[in-house]
Amino acid sequence: MLGPVILAASRSDKMRRIVSAAPGTKQVVARFIAGETVDDVVPIVSELSGRGLEVTLDVVGEDITTVEQSYAARDAYLELIGRLKELGLGARAEMSVKLSMFGQSLENGHELALANVRPVVAAAAEIGTTVTLDAEDHTTLDSMFAIHEELRKDFPQTGCVIQAYLFRTEDDARRLAANGSRVRIVKGAYKEPESVAIQDKPEIDKAYVRIMKILMDGEGYPMIGSHDPRLISIAQELARRAGRKLDEYEFQMLYGIRSEEQNRLAAEGHRMRVYTAYGTDWYGYFMRRLAEKPANLLFFVRSILTKG
Repeated sequence: MLGPVILAASRSDKMRRIVSAAPGTKQVVARFIAGETVDDVVPIVSELSGRGLEVTLDVVGEDITTVEQSYAARDAYLELIGRLKELGLGARAEMSVKLSMFGQSLENGHELALANVRPVVAAAAEIGTTVTLDAEDHTTLDSMFAIHEELRKDFPQTGCVIQAYLFRTEDDARRLAANGSRVRIVKGAYKEPESVAIQDKPEIDKAYVRIMKILMDGEGYPMIGSHDPRLISIAQELARRAGRKLDEYEFQMLYGIRSEEQNRLAAEGHRMRVYTAYGTDWYGYFMRRLAEKPANLLFFVRSILTKG
């Protein structure tokens, strides 16, 4: 299986240098990364919004090593929120954040990440939008869920992400569905051991469906993060059975992937949100996109061969 190999490479400085220097990398990265700066991404938000799509924005760069970098991450999101406010785009664009980027893995990281993310969540609320806490590897999740619970005391619209391949996730989904949380479900994109995660793809899909049903039957707001046509169809049926209206759940897909399907779902009246990443430290995010789907890797290899 190539996926675990690629995920291991996502943490390798040597592979980072090799991939960054490859002739075709820039072309492929542009498929998944909307740009490097706020100025690059704002026109894309406007364009997507004009097509009836909503957006969640991710400033990439979770592999930080200093407190100063965690402050810079906070400030990058505050700058983004300021620009969205100027352009009146708050209602169409939320933010997705990785707490590792806010210092979660550093000394006293839980407290540091909470202190850094709180002003971002507050600023988002002021312009009529919200923040979703992305899930990372399993060792970070207890801290992420605790920060999510703390933030919801003042900002109940704060969302979080759960990953279908983890054994713990059905229990997490029941708890979150019962307390009315906004929850994005994804399959999972980190290299996890057999002791904590399902390894077989068909079994991950089955878990995904079970968790979707928990969320649809619950009191919260499900966000279905998938490009899989079969899972999308199942989500629609589960929503219908649960009596949910079209504005009581949403679909989410990555920027640059299945754009026609994004437009189709939006045209049918579904909330369709495009996960749009930008920034200069794109390597880890990019490698996880390659690991998720073999077609992405083949596209990358073909581009390198074409440009080489």
